[in-house]
Amino acid sequence: MGTNGSTMLEPLEPLRQALPPIDPSAVASSASCALPARYEAVRGARQFTKKTLGQWELSERFDEVALVVSELVTNALRHALPADTARESDAPPVRLHLMRWTSRLVCAVRDPSVDSPSSPGSDDCDAESGRGLFLVDSFSDSWGWHPLTGTLSGKVVWALFRLQPAD
Repeated sequence: MGTNGSTMLEPLEPLRQALPPIDPSAVASSASCALPARYEAVRGARQFTKKTLGQWELSERFDEVALVVSELVTNALRHALPADTARESDAPPVRLHLMRWTSRLVCAVRDPSVDSPSSPGSDDCDAESGRGLFLVDSFSDSWGWHPLTGTLSGKVVWALFRLQPAD
């Protein structure tokens, strides 16, 4: 499993358990980046996504994938990392993972909160600042979340994109 020059998905097993039911051994490529607990991290996540999709020859999917990545990272920063939350370690609290299978791309954002993200159609989605998961639902083929177990705490929120087979 390659990382295209990025940090390896560590530890991967708890993360795999939180992803949609796709054979994790069939991952063609993966990349990951740690994100600081600052809103400027959203820009960095988009840049990382652009570079990674370019390396994977998926640049044509950048707009929709970057929108979803931006929303997932923003939600993690806004809801999973309130300003008054004490940090247990110096480790970056939010991590973006991009994983490519032959016919699918998964964007996953890991954060330290165990709280469920708000679902599309909930009261939070009706607010001007609460439309993120509605956009994730609209632009991805599916999305979900799962609490992490084992050595990692928190949750992973993921979005799946189907890829067209190469001609």
